[in-house]
Amino acid sequence: QVQLVESGGGLVQAGGSLRLSCTASDHIISSYTMGWFRRVPGKEREFVATITSSGRGISYADSVKGRFTIFKDAAKNTVYLQMNSLRPEDTAVYYCARSPDKFYTRDSPTYYTVWGQGTQVTVSS
Repeated sequence: QVQLVESGGGLVQAGGSLRLSCTASDHIISSYTMGWFRRVPGKEREFVATITSSGRGISYADSVKGRFTIFKDAAKNTVYLQMNSLRPEDTAVYYCARSPDKFYTRDSPTYYTVWGQGTQVTVSS
C-alpha cells in the first residue's frame, strides 16, 4: 500500500519560511496529481496547492498565492511546499495527498484517496 510521509514542519516567526516535503513509498509522484491541504482544529480541511503528474498544471488557494510554491522532484519521489512570508493564520497541520487523476489539478479533498499523517506548522506573531 502506498504511503506518504510529510516532514519539515515546525515553529517559525511571522515572515519566516519553511519547506515541507512529502515522500512517497513508491513511484507515484510523477504519475498522479498531488496536493497539499491544511487543517486547523474545529475547521474543515482546506486546500493549499496542487500539481499534476507532468508538473505543468499547478493551482493555489487564493490565501497562499504569491507566498507558497509547490514543486516536485520525481527522482526523489518527493513533492515539496515552499512556504514564504508565513503568517500566524497559516498555522495548521499540513497534509499531502495523492489523487487518482493524472492530468487535472484538484482543489477538493474528495478527489484524493491517499493521505499522509500530517506535519504541524506553527507561525508565531
